[in-house]
Amino acid sequence: MVHEGLKTVLDGVLRATQAAGRPAGEVNLIAVSKTFAAPDIIPVIEAGQRLFGENRVQEAKGKWPALRMRWPDLALHLIGPLQSNKAAEAVQLFDAIHTVDRPKIAQAIAAEMKRQAKPLTLFVQVNTGREPQKAGIDPGEADAFLARCRDVFGLGISGLMCIPPADEDPRPHFDLLREIARRNGLPKLSMGMSGDYAAAIAAGATHVRVGSAIFGKRD
Repeated sequence: MVHEGLKTVLDGVLRATQAAGRPAGEVNLIAVSKTFAAPDIIPVIEAGQRLFGENRVQEAKGKWPALRMRWPDLALHLIGPLQSNKAAEAVQLFDAIHTVDRPKIAQAIAAEMKRQAKPLTLFVQVNTGREPQKAGIDPGEADAFLARCRDVFGLGISGLMCIPPADEDPRPHFDLLREIARRNGLPKLSMGMSGDYAAAIAAGATHVRVGSAIFGKRD
C-alpha cells in the first residue's frame, strides 16, 4: 500500500542522504503523529512506517497502546517536553525520549528506567537559539549537563536534539548541535522537520521529525 505523503518524504530523505554522501538507511524518519487520531495514523502504518513521534504523554496514552497491540513492532519517541510527574508513564509508553533538558527530568527518568527495568534511547534537548520560551539546555551548559547525566544519574545519553528558531536559517543551529555531539562522543542527532530536514541531513542528522508533510496540515 502506498501513502503519498509518506512516500514523498521517504523519497526526499533518500535524496538528501545520497546528496550528503551518506549511506542509505542511515537517517531515521520519525512520523510526527501529534494531534492526529488512529484513523489518520493507520494508513501510514499500513504503508510500512514503524517509527512515530508524539509531543504529549497523555495524548500518546490515549491512542498508542491499542495500535501497538495490533503492530507490536512499532517504536514510539517522545519529542515534546516532559514533566517529572509524567516520567513513569513516559518510560512505560515510549522507546526513546528526545527532551531530557534539566536535572530533575534526568533524575526522574533514571529512577523510572531502573524501577521498570526498561532501557530507553535518550537525547538531550539543546536550546541552540537560546529562546526563552523554548525548552532545552543552554548550549554553554550542555557539556556539563551531559557529564552530570552520566556521572550523577547514571544515564546513557545517545544523542542531542534541537528545534532551531522558526525565523532563522537552521543550518548554523544544526552545525552547533553536531559540534556539541562530536566533542561528547554522541552518535545520534535528532534535528530537522518538514521544512528543513534536507539541510539537517546534510549536517549529519540521524533522526528527522516530520509531521505535516506526511499527515497534512493540523487543525
